[in-house]
Amino acid sequence: MLPEAPRFTRGNEFLSGCRDELPILLGVAPFGMIYGLLALSAGLPVAVAQGMSSIVFAGSAQFIAAQLIHDRAPGGVIVLTVLVVNLRHALYSASLAPYVRPLGRGWKAGLAYLLTDEAYAVAVTRYLRDEGRSDVSPYRHWYFLGAGLTLWLAWQWSTAVGIFVGARVPASWSLDFTLALTFIALVVPALKDRAGVAAALAAGALAIAGAALPYKLGLPLAALGGVLAGLGAEALRREPSTAGRAA
Repeated sequence: MLPEAPRFTRGNEFLSGCRDELPILLGVAPFGMIYGLLALSAGLPVAVAQGMSSIVFAGSAQFIAAQLIHDRAPGGVIVLTVLVVNLRHALYSASLAPYVRPLGRGWKAGLAYLLTDEAYAVAVTRYLRDEGRSDVSPYRHWYFLGAGLTLWLAWQWSTAVGIFVGARVPASWSLDFTLALTFIALVVPALKDRAGVAAALAAGALAIAGAALPYKLGLPLAALGGVLAGLGAEALRREPSTAGRAA
């Protein structure tokens, strides 16, 4: 009788992460192509445009930076806007920290680099699915690595396509709508409480109201407004229980 194959292995976890990330790539690939086109139209050299995807690896920040460079915005405005837009990554890190705390520094640094909206959505769903189970895989970081690396490769490839051959795509295709669809698909399932809904509604309203502001300042305004709305809703939710204990 042959020995039973181990249920959890590094390879299986890695491939599972790759497989679960694949459906999201349908929206990410056109997004990367559009970034490649936008970066070239903003005047960035090919190496810089591709290098930004490899080093920064943050789609929304790359879009905003390229647009601000095109608009000749001051360097301070570019840095501040990118910083505010990427503040959400600190929340992602805090959310995943309990699960990756036992890992070494090399693993933490690698997974931090691969942490994007799409990789976070897949990884945190896996971690939450395992909550309360006694037979948790010891190789879940390989799952995270598979999801993040799959997205990284797709992002580099789609950026290169946008840079080198995307100029042949007819403008009438209007592929930029996939950006909104990708984020809607990621955000809507995560709106499970009042604070999240309040943050999303406030950020959306402020983004629309501030669309005409110069240098895309409506985006950092919307991000800050969303954070404050979420914190306010969470504070109101806790207030009755606090008052009850005081009485």
